[in-house]
Amino acid sequence: MPYYPTRKLTILALDPSVKDRGRILKTQIDVPNELLAPGPRGYRVFIIDYDSSTGSFRRPKRAKPAASGSPPSDPFEKYSDSDLLSSPEFRSFMTYGIVMKTLSRFEYALGRRLSWSFGSHQIQVAPHAFSDANAFYSDRAQGLFFGYFPSTDGQRTLYTCLSHEIVAHETTHALLDGLRERYTDPSSPQQAGFHEGFADIVAMLSILAAQSVVEKVIDLGLPRARGGAIRREAVSVKNLKNSGLFGLAQEMGSELAGVHGHALRRSVQLPPRNDYLQSGEYDEPHSCGEILVAAVLNAYLAIWVGRLKALGDGDALDRSRAAEEGAELAHLLLDVCIRAIDYCPPTDIEFGDFASALLTADAELNPMDSKYQLRSNLLDAFLAYGIVPTSQGEEDRQKGSWDPPPDKSAFVYECTHFENMKSDPDELFRFLWENQTAFKLHREAHTRVLSVRPCVRTGRDGFILRETVAEYHQQLRLYARELSTLGIRKPPDMSGEKEITLYGGNTVIFDEYGHVKYNIGKSIMDSNRQSNRLAYLWAHGAFDAGAEKAQAFSRLHLGRNTDWYRSIRTTDPRV
Repeated sequence: MPYYPTRKLTILALDPSVKDRGRILKTQIDVPNELLAPGPRGYRVFIIDYDSSTGSFRRPKRAKPAASGSPPSDPFEKYSDSDLLSSPEFRSFMTYGIVMKTLSRFEYALGRRLSWSFGSHQIQVAPHAFSDANAFYSDRAQGLFFGYFPSTDGQRTLYTCLSHEIVAHETTHALLDGLRERYTDPSSPQQAGFHEGFADIVAMLSILAAQSVVEKVIDLGLPRARGGAIRREAVSVKNLKNSGLFGLAQEMGSELAGVHGHALRRSVQLPPRNDYLQSGEYDEPHSCGEILVAAVLNAYLAIWVGRLKALGDGDALDRSRAAEEGAELAHLLLDVCIRAIDYCPPTDIEFGDFASALLTADAELNPMDSKYQLRSNLLDAFLAYGIVPTSQGEEDRQKGSWDPPPDKSAFVYECTHFENMKSDPDELFRFLWENQTAFKLHREAHTRVLSVRPCVRTGRDGFILRETVAEYHQQLRLYARELSTLGIRKPPDMSGEKEITLYGGNTVIFDEYGHVKYNIGKSIMDSNRQSNRLAYLWAHGAFDAGAEKAQAFSRLHLGRNTDWYRSIRTTDPRV
C-alpha cells in the first residue's frame, strides 16, 4: 500500500468577510498525513470542542477511513459556502489544519522537530472555547483558545477560528514559546512587542505564500483588466497596502471597530519614522509589534513590486505570474524570519537583535542574495522604522549581521565531546563550565542549559548547512541595595530590601566541526541594560504585589477581566 506523506484539507483562505464575486475565498492546504482520532486528534494537535461559556462539550464524529490504497480524502472539498460556515466539524478541522500547517512550516525552516514549551507532546485546541471577541495561547493550560461573538447586527455568530490569520498568529505564539521560553518574562516593551509582531509576520506571510489566494485578492476591489489580467497600476505599493491581502483579521476588526473592512491591525500602512521606539507612544505590546511588522512587510512589498516591473506587456500583468512571484517571495521571507529565531538571544530580545539575526540567517544560506536583494531591502526597511541592527557587521561580512567571536582561540575544546554535546545538555554545561571566562559568565549566578538542537538546512544553492543551536540562561538574585556593586542603577524610590532577579544568557551556534561559530546574547553583567530594564519595570508596576499573575501571557490578548480560564480548568480537566 503506498504511503502518502501529506493530505489535502479545505480551509478558508481569509476570514469570511473577504469575498470575491459574492463567494468566500477557499483554498486547499497540504498538512502532514497522520492517524487521526475523532476530534480531530493527532500526534501533535488535540482538538477539544469544549465551550466554557455554556459548559458544553460536543462529541466529535468518527472520521471516515480512506479507501484502501487511496490518498486520504478532503472531507470538505465539495461543501457549499453556507454548509462550511455552519459546520462545527469544519471549524474544528480548519483550526487543526492551520495549526499543523504552521507547525510543519516551522519544522521545515528550522530543519528539526519542535517541542511545545510544556511537558505534553500535544497542544490542546478549543475552537469554540468561550463567548468573547478574542483568542489566545496559554502555556499553563497547554493550549490555544478561540472565542466567538455575535455580529453587530445580531444576524450572525462570528468565529475567530475561521480567520486563517488569527489561528496562525496564536499558533506562532505557542511555537515561539517553545523555542524561546524566556521571551514571556517581564523585560521591555520590545520583548513583549516581539511576540506580537513576530506572530503577525508569520500570519501575514502564511497568507501571502498561498498563490491561489494572492491570485484572487491581489486586485480585489480595483478596476480589472480584460481577460483575467491585472492592471499594472493595481500592483503599486500604495494599492497593495490597501488591499485585502494586508489586513489582519478583517471580519473581527470590522465588528470591533464598527467599520466594514477595518482590519484589526494594518501595520503595513504605518509610515516610516525612525523615532517610534524612543517616543513612548508604542510601548503597548501590540502597538510596539506593529513597528516590526511594518518594516518586514514594507521590505516584502518593495521587492515584490520591483519584480513585477519586469513582467507583462503594456498596462496588463499576467495574474498567475504576478501571484507566483508574490507567493515565492513570501515563502522565502517566511523561512528566513523563522530561521532567524535560532540566531536570536534567549532573553531580553529587542528588535535590533532580530534584525541582526535575520540578516545573519539569510547570509548563512544564501551568501550571494542576487535574485531578490532581500537583505539590502530588509536593512533599508529596518532603518526607516528606527530598528538599528545590534551588530554592525565586520567589513568583509554582511552589514548588520552578527560577527563571529573575536578570539576563537579562547575556547577550550579538549575536555568535552561534541557528538555528545549535540544532544546532551549536561555535556554542553561542561563546555560552558570549562569556558566561563570566554563566555563572560557571572560565577555567582545560576546557569542552566535551556536547549541543545542539532539542525540540518538546505540553502538556495542546494548545499547543506549543519549547525547545532544551544541556549543557556543565567539568573542572579540579590537585594536592590546590592545593585551598585555591579554598577547597576537602582530606581530612586525602590527600597534597598527589594528582592531583584537579573537575567542573562546566550545562544551559541556550533559549526559542523563542533567549534563556536556565533556567541549571541545578553551578558548578565551588562550594567546599562540591567539598569534600563529595572527602571522600565519599576515605573510600570512590575514589582507590585500580584504583578506576576497580572502579567500572565494570555492577558496580553484578553484585555478585560474574565474567569473563563479558571472555569475551563475546574469544569473540564481535559483542557
